[in-house]
Amino acid sequence: MKKHIPHRDINIIYINMKIKTVLVTGGAGYVGAVLVPKMLARGYKVKVLDWYIYGDVFKPYQSNRNYIQIKGDLRDRSLVKEALKDTDAVIHLACISNDPSFELNPKLGTSINYDAMKILVDLSKKAGVQRFIFASSSSVYGVKKEKTVTEDLSLEPLTDYSKYKILSEQYILDAATGDFIVLVLRPATVCGYSPRMRLDLTVNMLTIQALVNGRITVFGGSQTRPNIHIEDITDLYVKTLNYPKRKIAGKIYNAGYENLAVMRIAKMVKKVLKNRNIDITISPTDDKRSYRISSEKIKRELGFIPKHSVEEAIADIKKAHEHGDLPNPLVDDRYYNIRTMKSLLNLRL
Repeated sequence: MKKHIPHRDINIIYINMKIKTVLVTGGAGYVGAVLVPKMLARGYKVKVLDWYIYGDVFKPYQSNRNYIQIKGDLRDRSLVKEALKDTDAVIHLACISNDPSFELNPKLGTSINYDAMKILVDLSKKAGVQRFIFASSSSVYGVKKEKTVTEDLSLEPLTDYSKYKILSEQYILDAATGDFIVLVLRPATVCGYSPRMRLDLTVNMLTIQALVNGRITVFGGSQTRPNIHIEDITDLYVKTLNYPKRKIAGKIYNAGYENLAVMRIAKMVKKVLKNRNIDITISPTDDKRSYRISSEKIKRELGFIPKHSVEEAIADIKKAHEHGDLPNPLVDDRYYNIRTMKSLLNLRL
């Protein structure tokens, strides 16, 4: 698939207006559960459009007048239209997340990750939304031989999940105007503790295995994964509301920090937990895919530099586990997207 090059209009004049009200789609998910409280603390009015299928992580904010819960389906055109009234910006996080969950029901995945996205973009423009921030994925590059995977490299998706991320990027970038500023972020795999926790992500998964079982199973181990701490990625989303329009208009940025082999992550878990008795078992795998990204462009152009390491993410999960914030971590479906999606499909969503 060819890389999309956004249209540039040298005559566009960008006038910055203050962002006050933000719609966060999928805002009750893993990233949103950390992002939304940060936005509320900074005085934004935040509308969260979500199924809330993992529970209501925002109960402590129900009395906050700046928090607006919109429980519903992104595919509901009338609901989305109503949610966009008097909205200055959209941070679009909602999607059927990760390859296995998408592949459970490709029709459902396409309807949410692509068809609903187009409706959201079109209605956002009509509603006068000033800027639209899209959470894409670093998986759009596929497997690269290059050690430095920049935004200029070709896009070679290996799965439908990644393919529709690319198609979404193209649609959103094509919709851009001087009054409708769009920005595409391609985050690395997020790690660390969230009130709506995911334990199906590499760092989080290996950490909870070690904490609960005293052992880690690594499939392969030489595969590289790009990582970014949840505190850093949520800080970045907040910053996108304040960057000058000219600096982000029509731009695409990778957003990562540490590219680490899975085996190195496993050893890092053992080190941070300070438990020499943790056993690391290697199992063979046919999945030898390695992903890595360079985040030099966002550092150079926007001055964004992550501050939190993978080791900090491991320590945060350890602390949450010890405090009882992760009950039944290996058996509770809510920590695993694919298990929850299977339950949803049984309900015929």
